[in-house]
Amino acid sequence: MALSTEQKSGIMSQYQRAPQDTGSPEVQIALLSERISGLGQHFASHKGDHSSRRGLVKLVNQRRKLLDYLKSRQPQKYQEVVQRLGLRR
Repeated sequence: MALSTEQKSGIMSQYQRAPQDTGSPEVQIALLSERISGLGQHFASHKGDHSSRRGLVKLVNQRRKLLDYLKSRQPQKYQEVVQRLGLRR
């Protein structure tokens, strides 16, 4: 499900590197994680929605690629983000 502007700004303020940072891998990973958890709740009530499930798989793959990038560039930041978001990696 789509995130509201207030939700996005709250997430960005927690994970951004600088006051105007909106595109760092940490922010993107946090936003994707929030969208993924929202879709998880959607599938609890709509089990047959296979079109949205395809979108969920795309989001999970995009987050995985960003996590791999962050792990190769900044392993400390990677560990911090995984721990803060509670991801299984």
